[in-house]
Amino acid sequence: MQQGVILFAHGSRDPQWRLPIEAVAAAIRARDADALVNCAYLELCTPDLSQAATELIAAGAGRIKIFPLFLGVGKHAREDLPVLVAELRALHPALVVELLPTAGEHPDMTALMADIALS
Repeated sequence: MQQGVILFAHGSRDPQWRLPIEAVAAAIRARDADALVNCAYLELCTPDLSQAATELIAAGAGRIKIFPLFLGVGKHAREDLPVLVAELRALHPALVVELLPTAGEHPDMTALMADIALS
């Protein structure tokens, strides 16, 4: 079963805001040319989570990991995203969906930010 990755972020009307999110997607593709990766946004820009997942399913993904690119675990990560994931699972019952912890919860991210601050 092919796996896809969705990088999930808040979203903004400013198109430049998306550049770091899209850079992460590009870095994933650079490491693995066959990787199925898409960005998705909660609001203010597209694609949304459902659209991003539909594109990955059309590309052959039967399993999707959703990586929330939030530093903190606020309302969006704690309340809004789980509702969207439940809707996605209901819409695509055969799809295996894994919701990862937010980027800010990962110890490697904490260490990286500390390294950057001290450099």
